[in-house]
Amino acid sequence: MNADDDALLEALLAGEHRALARVISKIENRSPGYRELVSALYAHTGDADVIGITGSPGAGKSTLVDKLAETYRDRGETVGVIAIDPSSPFSGGAVLGDRIRMAATVGDMDVFVRSMSARGTLGGLSTATADAVKAMDAFGKDKIIIETVGAGQNEIDIVRTADTVAVLVPPGSGDDIQTLKAGILEIADVFVVNKADRPGSDRTVQELQEMVHLGDGGGLGAGGAGHHSADEIGDADDWGDVDDEASWSPPIVETIATKGDGIETFIDELANHQTYLVDSGTRAKKVRQRYAEEIRTLLREDVHDILEDELAAAGGIDDLAESVRNGETDPYTIADELLTPVEDCIDELESGVKNTQ
Repeated sequence: MNADDDALLEALLAGEHRALARVISKIENRSPGYRELVSALYAHTGDADVIGITGSPGAGKSTLVDKLAETYRDRGETVGVIAIDPSSPFSGGAVLGDRIRMAATVGDMDVFVRSMSARGTLGGLSTATADAVKAMDAFGKDKIIIETVGAGQNEIDIVRTADTVAVLVPPGSGDDIQTLKAGILEIADVFVVNKADRPGSDRTVQELQEMVHLGDGGGLGAGGAGHHSADEIGDADDWGDVDDEASWSPPIVETIATKGDGIETFIDELANHQTYLVDSGTRAKKVRQRYAEEIRTLLREDVHDILEDELAAAGGIDDLAESVRNGETDPYTIADELLTPVEDCIDELESGVKNTQ
């Protein structure tokens, strides 16, 4: 890293919120040197509890996050909040802002709120979000809360970033619960029926209880909805099977976030899940799987950049597509030709390694 980034890292580790904001901006903008900066953060991470809050629009996620942060502060813990907003089609930035997100904790420097753009990533989470979590972790935040867009089943991406996932279900969801069953509900470690003073909340709780009961018998993945089985969150090679010896059965918490009702119970259940993760050995496995996915993601991004350069050198994608249209070649041949120099480079590296052994 250069001297400026070294100073920025030192300021972040010293607890300067302005430095944290600058680091996250550098990460989100993919500014020069950000990779070296993020790389240096890893040695200082691993202490924060990362909590994901997701659910359908209108479920009251932002209000719940606000009360959650306020209660953690009352307990003497510091909080970082990343609010994933829809991406602007013009700038790529967040459409909403943290100005309208947090009311009870405004002015509290130990609650750091950052709105970030989903940038079109499936599940509303980008690589930048995971890196921002590392920045807050290295800074020393005790709790990091990720509030997602709540755009649907692709929100399961949050499993790759959060240790504990809470899914908000609005009361009176009815058939919607069955509609969501195959997707977003299966990622829950804790279910939250927010706005529990509204009609239909009792039935919603009952339906969730029935789903969790079926899950314990093998319905929502072996061992319950909170197990995040490989089928639910992606390629089995990426995440593997989850040990079911000490299974977690997702609790159902009723809250009225606008009044703060049920927040203490919710926090207790989040803590119970964190204890389960450690005692069962699941947390270590999740972290290992998370890093494996990060490595794969970075490799995909880097190879993509290399191939974009090869495309430009070959005349650009439009000229290549035109040659296919004219019957001069085909996409498979073009792909093979573009990959050849990359493969040759890898072969040379492998040969060099063997020769030095």
